[in-house]
Amino acid sequence: MSGWAIDFGTTNTGLARWDLDADRARMVELPAICRRPGRVEPLEAPRLIPSAVHLLPPTGLVDKIGRTRFMLKRAFWGRHAEIGRPALELNQGWAHPQFATAFKPALGRAPNKTMARLRGQTHSAREVARTFMRELLAEVKRTTGRRIRDLVVTVPVESYDAYRAELAQMCKALGVTRVRFLDEPVAAAIGYGLGLRSSRKVLVVDFGGGTLDLALVDLTPRETEVGGCRVLAKEGRPIGGNTVDGWLMQRFARRLGVPLDPKGDAEEVELWHRLMLDESRRVKEAVYFTDKATFTLAPPAELRSIAARLGPHAQFLDVTRDDVISLLESRELYAMLDDCADGIERQLVRRGMSEDDIDDVLMVGGSTLLPRVFPVFEKRYGRDRVRAWQPFEAVAFGASAYAAGRYGQSDFLVHEYAFVTYDPKTHDKQYRTIVPQGTRFPTPTDLWKRQLVPTCALGEPERVFKLVVCEIAGRGHDRRFAWDAAGNVRQLGEGGAAEPIIVPLNESNPALGYLDPPHEPGDRTPRLEIAFGVDDNRWLIATAKDLKTGRLLMEREPVVRVL
Repeated sequence: MSGWAIDFGTTNTGLARWDLDADRARMVELPAICRRPGRVEPLEAPRLIPSAVHLLPPTGLVDKIGRTRFMLKRAFWGRHAEIGRPALELNQGWAHPQFATAFKPALGRAPNKTMARLRGQTHSAREVARTFMRELLAEVKRTTGRRIRDLVVTVPVESYDAYRAELAQMCKALGVTRVRFLDEPVAAAIGYGLGLRSSRKVLVVDFGGGTLDLALVDLTPRETEVGGCRVLAKEGRPIGGNTVDGWLMQRFARRLGVPLDPKGDAEEVELWHRLMLDESRRVKEAVYFTDKATFTLAPPAELRSIAARLGPHAQFLDVTRDDVISLLESRELYAMLDDCADGIERQLVRRGMSEDDIDDVLMVGGSTLLPRVFPVFEKRYGRDRVRAWQPFEAVAFGASAYAAGRYGQSDFLVHEYAFVTYDPKTHDKQYRTIVPQGTRFPTPTDLWKRQLVPTCALGEPERVFKLVVCEIAGRGHDRRFAWDAAGNVRQLGEGGAAEPIIVPLNESNPALGYLDPPHEPGDRTPRLEIAFGVDDNRWLIATAKDLKTGRLLMEREPVVRVL
C-alpha cells in the first residue's frame, strides 16, 4: 500500500492510505488508539483517532534517549504519551494536568500556548501536537510494520503559512522526508468522487464537533495539482456537536428534575457531568436512525454519594427524534444554517453570481447527520447536488487518493436509478433499473433502450405516458447509510433497512408525453420505444417514440438530474 494521508482534526484525526490491490482509499485501523476498534457502524466513526494526548514522564534510559532530537527522527524508542482512546479513558473522571485536547487550533495561532503540565514543566501546543504525531506514527509502525516517510496532510482552506510551517517542521523532525499539503475542500471533493478535469464551484459544509464552517471554493485543474483552491465565499458559527450535546444534557436533566452540578466533591461532580454528557451524546446519535431512544441515568459505584443526594428521581427518559428536532429549533440551529447559506448567497451576488452557479455541495463532519440538517441543504440546493454519505472519511480518502496520484478519474454516478412500473395482475410497484450505480458519465443516449407496454394501472385507457424515476440506495454497494424521501438518515446493510431506500424524483411531474390515440387496457402490444442516457451535466435524458403512430414524444430531453 502507498498514498499515506492524515486529516488532522480538532476532535478526531483520520489516517488513510491507498490500497493498490483494491484501487481505493481505506481508513487505517489502529486498534490500540482508535475510537471503536473492530466496529463497522459508520456513525461511530470507529477508525478515527481522538485528538487527545496524555503526556507520560520518561521511564528509564531508553525512553530518555528516545526523546532526543537525534532519535526522534530515526526511531521510536519508548512511549512519550498515551494518545487517542487511551488518553480519553485515563481522564474520564478527572482531567489530569498532563492531558490536552483541541491543540490543533492553537498550533497555527499560538504554538507556544501552554496546553499541558507534567511534573511542573509546561508543554506548549507545538510540543503536544508533535507528541501526538510521534505516537501516531509509532503506532502505525507497530501495527502495520511500515514507517511513514511520504505523507499528505490536509489543512483548512486559507490556513496561515505559520500553521503549515509548524506541521512541516513537526513531520520532518519525526522522520517524514516528504510532506505535502492539501486544502480540505480539495480533499473532500476528491473523496466524494468529483472529477476535477474542469473548473467546479463547490460548497463545503464542515459541521463537526466544534464549529460550523461553510466555504465556497473554485476548484480548477491547475490549482488542484498543487493541492490548493480559490475561496469565493466563507461563513461560519462557533457551534458544533459538542454544543448540541450540552443542550441535550440540560434538557434531559431538567425533564428528570436532576441537578447538573450536585453538591459534593469536585472530582465526583466533574465525573457526573461527563457521564451525563456522554449519555446525551449517545442518545443524540441513536435517534439518527431510530424514532426513539432512552436516556439512562445510572450513576456508577464510585458516585453512590451523588446518587444518594439525587433522591427518588426518575432513572429513565424516553427521547424521540422529534424531541431532538424541537430542541434544535428552539436553539435556532436550523436558522443558523440558513443564515450561513444566506451569507454565502450575498457574497455570490457581490461577485455577480448566484446559487445556481454552485456545482456541488459536500457535507463533512459528524454533525451533518443531525436530524433535519441534510433537508436544509437538500431543499435549498437540490438533492442532485448534495453529497453527504462520507462525512467522516471524505477528507482523508481524498487526501490518500491525492497522495497516490489517483484523483484524475472521470466522474461516476453514486446512486442507482430506476423507473416505476406496475405488475399487470397485482398492480404492485416494480422498479426497472435504467442506470446502475457506478456508471461513468456521459453515457451513450441509448445506455438503456427497450420497448414498453403501457400498464393502464387504473384499468382505464392510458392517454399520458408517465414514468416516475427513482433514486435507489442499498443495493449492490458498500454504502452504510442514506437519506430517505423525508430527509431522515437510514441505515443500510447488516442491521439496517431490509429493503433498499427508494426516493421518487419526479413524482409531482412524471408526464413524458401524450398518446393519441390512447392505449387500451389489455393491449399487450409494445406501444413505446424509450431510451435513457446521462449527459455530461448529469441529466438523465430520454428519447421516446410512439410505435403506433411513429411520432417522437421526446428526443434527448432532460428528465431529472442524477448524482
